[in-house]
Amino acid sequence: MSKNFENVELSFRERLQKISNVKELEEIKVQFLGKKGELAQFMKQLKELSNEKKAEIGKSVNRLKELFQEKIEHRREELKQGEYEHRMQQEWIDITTDPFHTEPGSLHPVTVVQQKLEDAFMAMGFQVLDGPHIETEYYNFEALNIAEHHPARDMQDTFYFEDGHLLRTHTSPIQIRGMERLKPPLRIVGPGKVFRCERTDASHDSCFHQFEGMMIDRDISVAHLIYFMKTMLGEVFDSEVEVRLRPGYFPFVEPGFELDMRCLLCQGAGCKFCKRVGWIELIGCGMVHPNVLRSGNIDPLVYSGFAFGIGIDRLAMMKYDITDIRPLHGGNLNFTRCFTVL
Repeated sequence: MSKNFENVELSFRERLQKISNVKELEEIKVQFLGKKGELAQFMKQLKELSNEKKAEIGKSVNRLKELFQEKIEHRREELKQGEYEHRMQQEWIDITTDPFHTEPGSLHPVTVVQQKLEDAFMAMGFQVLDGPHIETEYYNFEALNIAEHHPARDMQDTFYFEDGHLLRTHTSPIQIRGMERLKPPLRIVGPGKVFRCERTDASHDSCFHQFEGMMIDRDISVAHLIYFMKTMLGEVFDSEVEVRLRPGYFPFVEPGFELDMRCLLCQGAGCKFCKRVGWIELIGCGMVHPNVLRSGNIDPLVYSGFAFGIGIDRLAMMKYDITDIRPLHGGNLNFTRCFTVL
């Protein structure tokens, strides 16, 4: 008889381990504790046994009954907890969110400035072109009059791939591709993301945004360059601006200039923002180098042109009085919501 009790207990434990829901648990309870269950069969045999055996069997049956009930209730709690956790994963609700989604979306400040630039130049007859982020050395350097061992490459150290390709360091390759595809006279601008091996700080990052442009035609002069730059800056800052040119070196233009804008905060008197000089350095520009025109299959004896490049991130920082470039690329929605345009 004791062997039978051991078999029943072993069978009960095996069944209990395999169940996965409350319904199966109830079936086990009926099988072992029900009126026609395993333990009930033992009780039916008592009438055929002596009083001494009856006491022994009854004691064993009660022990198993208490054990089975305890195990079943414990397993029931485990199943309920598992079902609760499953429902929490499937049906959870963040009560801190706005169920009506009443907060308006917003454009990133860099996007706002880029759209302003594009609208301004399209109104002046320019085409907006795009180009790949992954470039060849030819388009990123050689076609722009930057030879293999040219020192200017040190200032534009970038990320290289094993096959010789690289992440572009400026959007100037768009200008070369534009000259190859379009015939002069042409007016093109190329906005986009660029990459350099820069140590990140308040004013530098390894990934930033540029806006470059070019105008090629007969008899283009520096006067045309100044006019378009003043027009562009006036559109961005919603105010007429004063600019000046200083000599500057860029391999793809000759002559080359650094274009400064009179500080709008202090009107040239000198402040912390303009480092007490009254002017803010903004744009690298100049007349397109003849070698660059030749790379674009354009005869420099017939055509001339100007080119420029400006950092969109820096314009956005000036326009919105942002003192650190890192929040621009941080992905913080609370930051971008400060520049919501309705």
